[in-house]
Amino acid sequence: MMIKSLYISGLFNEYEYNLDISVPLTFVHSPNGLGKSTLMRMLYAALKGDVKYLSEVPFQRMDIGFEDDTVMIIENIGGQISVLMQRNEIRMPLTPDEMADVRDTVYIPPVRLAIRKRDGHLAPTLEVYAQELLEQFRYVKDHSELVPGTGSVPEDLTDGELEFLAKDLKAKLDFIKDAGFEPDIPAGMKFPPSRYDIQKDRAGYIGLTASISDYVRRNYVLAESVIIFKDIVNEFLVDKSITVSDRGRFEISMNNGTALQLQRLSSGEKQIIIMFYALLFHAEPGSLVILDEPEISLHVSWQQKLGRYFNDICRVRDIQMIVATHSPQVIHDMWDSARELRPSNARVPDV
Repeated sequence: MMIKSLYISGLFNEYEYNLDISVPLTFVHSPNGLGKSTLMRMLYAALKGDVKYLSEVPFQRMDIGFEDDTVMIIENIGGQISVLMQRNEIRMPLTPDEMADVRDTVYIPPVRLAIRKRDGHLAPTLEVYAQELLEQFRYVKDHSELVPGTGSVPEDLTDGELEFLAKDLKAKLDFIKDAGFEPDIPAGMKFPPSRYDIQKDRAGYIGLTASISDYVRRNYVLAESVIIFKDIVNEFLVDKSITVSDRGRFEISMNNGTALQLQRLSSGEKQIIIMFYALLFHAEPGSLVILDEPEISLHVSWQQKLGRYFNDICRVRDIQMIVATHSPQVIHDMWDSARELRPSNARVPDV
């Protein structure tokens, strides 16, 4: 459910904003000090049910409008947070758990090079992400044996339709294999089967096709994430490239063959890897991503590339992105998607 508007009054007991964000990719920009990052963090808190954070920010009311014409209304009354969901004239109170169920949301903060682990300790983000990907690969490889299908292939398919479906699934299997993993096809069977194979063992190939269909459904997004991630990051890296080994390890190498450790990368290179990893591996299809200050540590030429890739990911993954930035280079040639945070009651110099 896409967000189409964001309204806040009394932010810091001073500012009132009303933003139209009804497009898949929205850039929010403003001069420093007008609460842009705070507003982004408040939006994330509202969609995670973090009423503690909201209670600590001075504001009066925040309305989050959705494309189905529902509105989440959050009021701060003396530090006590009241949350309602309104549709037409009907208002229903929301608990923090219900707030968190409204929209899957990922927040990528401006401080990204270190991350707090579950045990409370800070660790380099790249090391955490590298271990996370390694564990995902390990899980997929440990579950490479096909399991009986769950009825995803109708038994009344003609032999020709079954053959066509199998060929389509084989193309997706080849794509998944390019990412570094594949299922174990049972001995004595081949995939895709020929029409003759189907006629000899129709029930067996219906079952195998159903099992492979389930395997593809479980693993295609991960494979797609790996491949898109490598392609995008390598568009930024200079004289070096990143690969993901068949065991799920990040590997960086210079074009002359010299291997590099992750910690040897520049801060800008780390920023690119972290941002696009979070976008591709943490944001589920249909979710909202809030990204604050993507321009940090990036050369102007890299900043100008970001919007195109953000837009592509929004389209491929059907996600909505709100990007808060100080940099016109990040917006580049996408000013139709830019929204300025500029309150009428603030003294802001012309820019």
